[in-house]
Parts: sequence; structure tokens; C-alpha cells
Amino acid sequence: MTTTSPIRIGVMGAHSTGKTMLLKRIEMELRGHAIPVARTGKLGKRAALVPLPKMQQHTAASTEWVIAQGIADEIAAAARPGAEPVQVVLADRAAWDALAYFHAAHEWRQEPTPRLERERLRLLASTQGPKYDLLLATVLDHSLPVEDKHDYDARYRALVNRHTHTLLAEDEIPHQRVTSDPDSQTRAVEQALQLCLNKEVL
Repeated sequence: MTTTSPIRIGVMGAHSTGKTMLLKRIEMELRGHAIPVARTGKLGKRAALVPLPKMQQHTAASTEWVIAQGIADEIAAAARPGAEPVQVVLADRAAWDALAYFHAAHEWRQEPTPRLERERLRLLASTQGPKYDLLLATVLDHSLPVEDKHDYDARYRALVNRHTHTLLAEDEIPHQRVTSDPDSQTRAVEQALQLCLNKEVL
């Protein structure tokens, strides 16, 4: 597979729904086929170091930072030097992800979302849409327990999940839903692998 513009695969969804693990599985499969790949991530942790508010305290500024930093990370990953050019970029938290967290935070705090900020952030996220060759959206499974080390607010997590899938539906963004079912996750990995093996990027 020879290309000058890498395939981009993004993942989005509520926290602790398997996003990072899913991308790790895809990365392992691609490396097993000798496909040079780069993976982005840890935007939430890096935002906290700035420091910027996160989770229920997410603001327009923190949302803009996450979207912009994610875009920069994807560009940097594609340009990463190596023996062979990167052919696939795996984006842990696609651009719309921060937007879903933003809307969920405002609803959790019972605060209205300012129209101009909402429209501006949505426009910023939407510019990245055509760049993703495959977008995976994880689905929250309320029956699965969360590790004790994660002190998550259950209501906020559910709101993020709802806003994620509402946003994708409202904007008619092409994506693949990925549930906690092992078969669903395996299908997503196989779909990503077949895309990378078969698609010629001009």
C-alpha cells in the first residue's frame, strides 16, 4: 500500500466504552500486516495539565482546545518521520467527541448553551469530517461495571453517550456503531483492516 496521504480512522464515544482498546486492536492488526501506523490520544489528560476544565466542567474554551489539539495531533502523526511514511492515522477522540462532551456538560449543569459558541464549535468540528475514512462510535453499556479507580458521574456519562449519537444522527455523519458485544468490536476491527488493505489513497 503506497500513499502520500494517510487513511484516517477516528473513534468517539463516552468515557470507558472501549475507545482506546478498540484502536489498540486495530493498530496491532495493521502492524501485523506491516502497515506503518500512528495513534493519537490522551487529550483529556493533557487538557487537565494546561489546566483546562474537563468532564462536567467542560467549557467552550476547553472544547476548542481539545478539537484544535486533536487536529494538530493528527497532522503531526501523519508527518511523523520514519523508515516508511505513516499510512494510517488512528485518532483517539475524533473532532466531534469534544462537542458531545461540551453539550453533555451544559445539560448536566442545567445551563443553556450559548448559540454563537455552539455554532462556532460545531463548525470547527465539522471541518474535520471529510478527513475520516472511517469513524467508529462506541455505545455505552450500562450493565458493564466501571473500574473503581474511575470516579465517574453516571448521569454525565449517559449524557455524553446520548449527545454523541444524537450529534452523529442530526448531522448525518457516516459512522459505524460499536457496542460492547465482542462480535461488534471484531467487526469494527475487521472493517478498519479491510479499509487499510484495500483502499488506495491518492
